Amino acid sequence: MTLDALIAGVGAWFAAALPDHGIYALMAFAFIAGLARGFSGFGAALIFIPLGGAIVGPKLISPILLVIDGIATLGMIPPAWRGANRPEVFVMAAGAALGVPAGTAMLALLDPMLLRWSITIIAISLLALLVSGWRYHGEASAPLTSGVGLIAGLFSGAAQLGGPPVVAYWLGGKSDFTRVRANVVLYFSISSVFSAISYYIGGLFVPAVFALTVVILPSYVVGLYGGSKLFGLAKERTFRIACYILIAASAIIGMPLLDSVLR
Repeated sequence: MTLDALIAGVGAWFAAALPDHGIYALMAFAFIAGLARGFSGFGAALIFIPLGGAIVGPKLISPILLVIDGIATLGMIPPAWRGANRPEVFVMAAGAALGVPAGTAMLALLDPMLLRWSITIIAISLLALLVSGWRYHGEASAPLTSGVGLIAGLFSGAAQLGGPPVVAYWLGGKSDFTRVRANVVLYFSISSVFSAISYYIGGLFVPAVFALTVVILPSYVVGLYGGSKLFGLAKERTFRIACYILIAASAIIGMPLLDSVLR
């Protein structure tokens, strides 16, 4: 096979794998999601999954976010490793090892429309949990920490929405926001490995996932970089409120009833 034929073949595969609409919207959503993720260490899924799922469906958007986030956040892992409470993160990840496969089974088997409504309800519920200001203020224990990891893993496997339970739990402790952010980043770097294995076994890594990753990844990386810079400059409360507003808007606009807004 000649080089020209190879290039033509790759181009044809790439064009066939991409959806016929919504590419630019997905790029914009990825930038906003990356901005939230870079600042707080989480939040990308609460923005990207409801909105992106309205365009390409939940069974495609979840593995896309897993791949682009896994690639884009590699540089965040070394500082998170140094700043995190590693024993506690590992205990929580042990719970996620059980929750992620169960959530992935739900993603692979549930009806797409039912899954989208479920994602909308979960996203709004988790946002309400964060906005309420509720935090767990009891004593941390290994069984409780692994239990939170189990719930977060279930949400991550089904829709990459495992951040809020983890954050609500860790913010209630004695750690400052910097330590919590490091814990969250390190935890998700581990749980993403579990998700990747489960998604592969579940047959969710279809060609469109990798084609869209190539297109969307640059926007997500730019947003991630901007959010990381804002973490050192912006007031935590101001950006937290902005993230809440974006998450709420994403959950509402991503509802199946409003598909015409995004198509």
